[in-house]
Amino acid sequence: MSLLLTGATVIDGVTDKGVEGRAVLIENGRIAAIGRPDELTGTETLDFSGKFLIPGLMNANVHLLVNVLFETLVRYEGRYEDLITEAAQVALENGLTTVFDTWGPRRALTAVRDRIDRGETPGSRIRCAGNIVGFDGPFSDDFDKRIPGVGSSRFVDRVNAAWVENVGRHLMWLTPEEVGKEVRAYLERGVDFVKYASNEHGGASAGAFLQFSERTQRVIVDEAHRAGLTAQSHTGTVEGLRMALEAGCDLVQHCNMTGPTEIPRETLELFAEKNCGAVIFPLTENGIKVLRESISDFEWTLWKASDTNARNLIGSGASILLANDGGIFAPEVMNEPMIKGTWNGLPEDEALGRLATGHFVWLRAMEEKGMAPMALLHAATRNIAEAYHVDDDLGTIEAGKIADLVVLDENPLLGAKNYQSIHAVIKDGAVVDRDALPEQPLLTAELGPALEEEARFKKAIHHGARLPGCPSCVSGDH
Repeated sequence: MSLLLTGATVIDGVTDKGVEGRAVLIENGRIAAIGRPDELTGTETLDFSGKFLIPGLMNANVHLLVNVLFETLVRYEGRYEDLITEAAQVALENGLTTVFDTWGPRRALTAVRDRIDRGETPGSRIRCAGNIVGFDGPFSDDFDKRIPGVGSSRFVDRVNAAWVENVGRHLMWLTPEEVGKEVRAYLERGVDFVKYASNEHGGASAGAFLQFSERTQRVIVDEAHRAGLTAQSHTGTVEGLRMALEAGCDLVQHCNMTGPTEIPRETLELFAEKNCGAVIFPLTENGIKVLRESISDFEWTLWKASDTNARNLIGSGASILLANDGGIFAPEVMNEPMIKGTWNGLPEDEALGRLATGHFVWLRAMEEKGMAPMALLHAATRNIAEAYHVDDDLGTIEAGKIADLVVLDENPLLGAKNYQSIHAVIKDGAVVDRDALPEQPLLTAELGPALEEEARFKKAIHHGARLPGCPSCVSGDH
């Protein structure tokens, strides 16, 4: 069976502008030909007159299981694959035909990846790294250190093991050669690319500490390349960024996040010199304004520098990639202090980190910072495919490539907001039933009704007028 798409303006990601009235012939899940409607025939025809056809959107950094709070991982123990499937379907519903998961439980991720690849379940195409080499698990100092001692050691260790396996923080004690041996063993378990820590994650120094030496970073990158995979790093400082570039990374995640220090010009120039993809996490101008009202002065210095870095990277010659740490948080989590008042707690229209809508925020934010319309499209498609070395199959609309396409009602080259006008999504040559996704809402389900007891419940210490006494003893925050 073949599918012929007619009538749309095709913005293929190769030429500098769209071409009106082109027809795209799809056979066996791939683009067979592009030409005039009278030149091509298919067994089924879809008329998209007045619409705009672009390559399937991609996201260079998601976390399909990002809601790793203790409550969630206990509630859904044994069902992590269901949570990942739900997230992959939310991504596909919103135009992301391929996502790159850069931190998560390897075995669950690869199981869902393979089911989607076999066509057994719908979902965005997943490529994954599993653990970030050098980090410990969700219940550790790297992420949430409150849980050990609260949850049983058996459960805590089991969760951490599902993420970490043999490539955790213990690698920091080893020689570069020993680290390389552990990385080789991990790659044999079926990950699609390698992500490692150039800088720590959070911690008392807000990510400033270097995780691995320059020698060790080069060894990790070399092991990935020897296995035919790409390598990327998590960075958080200008020195961690420079080290990752010089180690030979294919891309660097959230490279505009360098603490309170702006990226030096010579480091900006290294991106083009090393042919390294620059993954940027930007906020819109309004998002920055809203965030400024809820964060500390120190946090503000970090976001202010990151905004300057994003603007400077646009003119640096770097290949810029769309990404946002996209994930799904359960509705009951969104009002928690650890989310509310942070960049993850911004209003929906400005919240970069949402899996369903954050890529639209990214496009608007980078448009505000001066990125050209076609450059925005490339950042969301072709540049990502090239950085991950999957551009033989993905990233542009060309004969021979996989038929991943998005049909828009409005011209994306006339404004980034038009990416949200999704009319249809096509993946592997088949039209996606967006209304049916996600098939099994879990984290995306609405909160259930309150218990009748909750209406009668009285807190011993409640918000409002405080009891007399020492503020450090009776805070009113319980």
